[in-house]
Amino acid sequence: MATPHAIITGGSSGIGQELARKLAAKGYSLSLIARREGRLKETAADVAQYFSSSSQRAIVRRADVSQSSETQGAVESAIAELGVPDLLITSAGIAVPGHFADLPLEAFERSMAVNYFGSLHVVRAALPSMRARKSGRIVLISSGAGLMGIFGYTTYSPTKFALKGLAECLRAELKRDNVGVSIVYPPDTDTPMLAEENKTKPEETKLITGVVKTWSATAVADCIVDGIARRKFAITPGATITLMNRLPGIMIPLLTWYSDRLAARVKPN
Repeated sequence: MATPHAIITGGSSGIGQELARKLAAKGYSLSLIARREGRLKETAADVAQYFSSSSQRAIVRRADVSQSSETQGAVESAIAELGVPDLLITSAGIAVPGHFADLPLEAFERSMAVNYFGSLHVVRAALPSMRARKSGRIVLISSGAGLMGIFGYTTYSPTKFALKGLAECLRAELKRDNVGVSIVYPPDTDTPMLAEENKTKPEETKLITGVVKTWSATAVADCIVDGIARRKFAITPGATITLMNRLPGIMIPLLTWYSDRLAARVKPN
């Protein structure tokens, strides 16, 4: 039996790295794509410790996923070396929280370029081969902030909402090709990205996001791997996120009301 292949963007840290470890333990060869080549090589060496077979490999490709040409080249090179991906996971992302009026236009443009187009570019590069083989699964990493707009996340929430729309459209189109689609809505997760965004997160945002507990990257990755195995479309770690997805007409108004009350506690500067 051929060794299955997973391509993971943002695979050098956070949720992407934890997914790489877990998939390595399940027998996958891995193609890790991110911007920092040194960090990628460290991660590849790390995940190799989890391999369960001598046929497995971990390769790295440096690319900025916001750049279509770099992404196309990285994905095509990975496919040429390890074959058509059985899993394509888009975990690369950035968050730049802040008050809308204080944020530069570049923050909005960069967030959309990485979070939305960064996923789109990867899917466009890998999909023809997956369609031709008529198998595989695409896993887009959105956010709980992709289910509900949150104070302080004007650069972030819209990009994650966009992924929801993309996933729903792809699910419908790719069904006939036997290519599955999943979208993941993680809550706040203890990763380097969260540590970075906490540096500029408004107090109102901290209060609101604190309503849902921060998950470990390992726990989120476990939930994702389980969702993939069950071929779930929406993968929703935790009860709150699950209810937001399943009962939006009830949960979103309730959470909006409560979030407004929390934000009102903070006195504007």
